[in-house]
Order: sequence, then structure tokens, then C-alpha cells
Amino acid sequence: MSSWKETLKVGFKKGVLVPLLAVAMAASVGVYELAKPTSAAAVAEPAPAALDDNSVSALLSLDQAMETLAARVTPAVVNITVTSKTKARGDDNGDQDGPASQQFGEGNNPFGNFGPFRFGQPSRPQIEHGLGSGVIISPDGYIITNNHVVDGAVDVRVTMHDRRMFSAKVVGTDPLTDLAVIKINGSGFASLPLGDSTKLHPGQTVLAFGNPFGFRFTVTRGIVSALNRPNPDSNRRKPGQFIQTDAAINPGNSGGPLVNAHGEVIGINTFLISDNGSFSGMGFAIPTQIVRPTVAALMRNGKVSHGYMGIGISDVTPENSKFFDLAKSEGALVSQVEPDSPAAKAGLKNGDVILGVDGKTVSDAGELQVEVGQKQPGTTIRLNIMRNGKTETVPVTLEAMGSRDKVASNHGETGKPRWGLALGDLSSDARQQLEAPSDIHGAVVENVEPGSAAENAGIQRGDVIVEVNRKPVQSASEVQRALSGVAQGQDALVLVWSQGGNTYRVLHPTQG
Repeated sequence: MSSWKETLKVGFKKGVLVPLLAVAMAASVGVYELAKPTSAAAVAEPAPAALDDNSVSALLSLDQAMETLAARVTPAVVNITVTSKTKARGDDNGDQDGPASQQFGEGNNPFGNFGPFRFGQPSRPQIEHGLGSGVIISPDGYIITNNHVVDGAVDVRVTMHDRRMFSAKVVGTDPLTDLAVIKINGSGFASLPLGDSTKLHPGQTVLAFGNPFGFRFTVTRGIVSALNRPNPDSNRRKPGQFIQTDAAINPGNSGGPLVNAHGEVIGINTFLISDNGSFSGMGFAIPTQIVRPTVAALMRNGKVSHGYMGIGISDVTPENSKFFDLAKSEGALVSQVEPDSPAAKAGLKNGDVILGVDGKTVSDAGELQVEVGQKQPGTTIRLNIMRNGKTETVPVTLEAMGSRDKVASNHGETGKPRWGLALGDLSSDARQQLEAPSDIHGAVVENVEPGSAAENAGIQRGDVIVEVNRKPVQSASEVQRALSGVAQGQDALVLVWSQGGNTYRVLHPTQG
């Protein structure tokens, strides 16, 4: 016997839903016999009173308001189709989607990866096709979308609500915030203003616009479920502060706007959390407090430089606040200070609690991360900290985010590769994936140039350099300085940890 769900499906196909549904319901509860009516009076029931406009006026007013809002916003929403060239395996860290987090773009490097730090063999890049959404923010055709929608794009096409199609140029991208700006040529385009996400409150009505599963120009309604949600990505440098909403969003909604009742963009939809890849009540948008400065920088410079202090931080909680002499559970707790970082040079220590930046109070670690990330490298900020029960002001001069992560190949005077190494810091994620013991410190080899001194010495991707010329090193920048200090034409001795053991390798500089 087929289930009532199967019968229901057949009913849709045959156009006789009601009879088949009735049979299915009878089969599910057992056979029964209907009593025959004894008279016409027993059958007759009073007809329900008709619903006039007055009795449903509140619903009609809400419908009318939503229709007006949708009609205002939809012309500024665009469908984006992308032809992209994926990275060859071996050129990145091999991240893969995890079951709990799904991105809206198709065929692009996602924002919420939880995959392993993997070292594989290079392969040829592949051409893929993807889709996403965007929102026009100026009459001359500037469009906001997600970085993962246009990542690796070789061709970007934009389709308007009135079916016009345009070729788009990528103006700039920012992988850290997962934001991108593209542009189409023309003027007089419908556009939307950016609202103030800091004024949002849970329970507030919002509408999500986009192109889920390729169904163009879809609008869904919901509320702000929560604010300031943390970053779920394994890269802790990516800012959080996400808006959580129950407005239905699905794959293809990436880059589409989340708007308030005034038709202002208060967020850019970017990811959802689901067991099956489809909407399950938890969608997330990048708030305009992050979107606004990032987009302005992309439109101005085509890229974004983020400030960097070099600390690990966590929230102050009711459970841990008493250990740091805090009356309130506010601020960002310093749990790690990277060697030779701006924070280390400024004298920050584990256990310091950062309460404010340049006179502005920070309530938690996420807020501090956003504040610092939006500062320009080279800026000196003043941190209000609590240390051992006393408040202090500590100046910190920021560096550029990522300046220490990857050290390009060292070069000699001729400009040709000298050692042929690309290095990265041994982060906690890399350490876990490499199964490196806690007492191993140094720099991870992220790439080895063919025919280089490093390849000739047998160094491979995934090795960890722990010493240079018999001196321990703690980071990629220290390895770079040590190798750069080797006199021209001289060899270098490196101690390499690989697969559970240490070996010495001699680097013979290549001849230019």
C-alpha cells in the first residue's frame, strides 16, 4: 500500500487531489462507514459569513505594504551568472564544504568552509558556471554581491528585472568579508540606499530578495531572528556580527539584499546553516556596518586593506569575568599574542581585557574585530584595557592583514628566485591538520617552486621549517628574515619537521 504522501503526489499529477487525498486519509486511519443522513435538515449547515474588508483590514493593510515594498525593491535586484575558473588543487588550502554550512553560490570558493588543511598534487583549473544575486546601489550601475559569487570569474553577466542583460566588470573583491563590487555600463538604473544595521532589533520585519535555485526575483518575508552572530568559519580573522533571519533564503540568494520596511539594504545575504543545503530557518547576512566601509574602499581602490593587531580574542562571559576583576561581562579577552606582532610590540599580554578602541566601547570580541579590521594599516589606535584590576591606555600601530601569512619567494639581487619557498605561519588549524606537536614552532611550507633550491633540497609542501642556520624560528616572517640575511652565494641550513620527525636540509642558492 502506498503512503499518503505518494498518493498526494499522484493526485497532483492527475489533477484530482481532493478525491485521492480523501482516500489516502481513509487508508491511514482504517476503514469506516459513513452514516446516511436521515433528513435534508440533518445535512444542511449554515453557510459561513462572508469576510468583508473591515474584518480583515489589518491583513489587507499588511499585504498592501509588503506589495508596495517589494515593488520598490525588486527593480534594483539583479541575477548574476558567472563563468569562473576554479583554482587548481594544490594552489589553495583544499577547503571543502562541511555538512553544517552551505553557501549560496554555485561552483565558487565558499565563505563558510570547514574542510581540512590539505596538501595535494596540482591539477589543471576547471571552468565552472555559477549563479548568484546582487543589488544595485547607484544609478550608474555599481552592484554589491558576494566575493564567493564572482571568485575566479572570467565572465560575469547581469540580468535585470525587466529582462535586460548586461556584461559586468568586477571592480574589486574582499575575501575576508566575502563582499565584492561589480559594475554595468549605463545610467538611470533603479538603486537602493544602504540603511543602518546598528539600529536593528530582533523581531523586526525584513525581506530577502534574490534568485534561489535560479528562480529569478524571489522575495521572502521574515524577521530579524538575532544580531551579532559570530563567524562560523575556521578562519578566525573573518569578521562576524552577522544578522540572523528566518526570511527564507536558499542557494542562489548569495549577494542579494536583506531590506527593512523602508526599503533600505541592511544586510547582504551570504550563507545559511542547514543539514541538507536548503533553508531550514537560519539564514545569515553581512550587516551594513561592515558592508558600507568595505564597498566604499572597493569602489575607490578596487581592494581593501584591513588593520591587524596579531592577537587571539574571546568574549568576556559571566563565568570568566570574575577572574579578571571585571564588574560586567563586556569586552574582548586577549588569549594569545603573536610574536613580533603589533600587539606584542605594544606590550599587550594574555589576560588583558580590551574594553574600548579610540574612546568607543566594545562589548565583545566580534565588535572589536570589526572595529580594528576597518582601520587602515599604519593607523595608531588607542586601546582601553583592564589589566590586573587597573585600566590602562595602550597605543597600537596596526599592520596590514595578511602581511605575515604568506611570505613570497626570497629573491636575490637579480630578482630571480633565490630559495623558491612560499611560507605561512603555523596556525592552530594548520597544526591540527598536519598533526604537528605543540612544541613544534616555525613556518609551514605552502609552495615549492620547481627547480628551486628548496625543491633540490627535498623540501615539500606541508613541511615545517623550525630552524635556519641553527637558530630557532617562530613564524614565517622570522624564516624570511633569516634566509634574507644569508650572504649572496652562501648555503643555508634549515631544520625541517616532516611527518613526525626532524631532518636537516642544505639549501644551495640557484644560479641566476
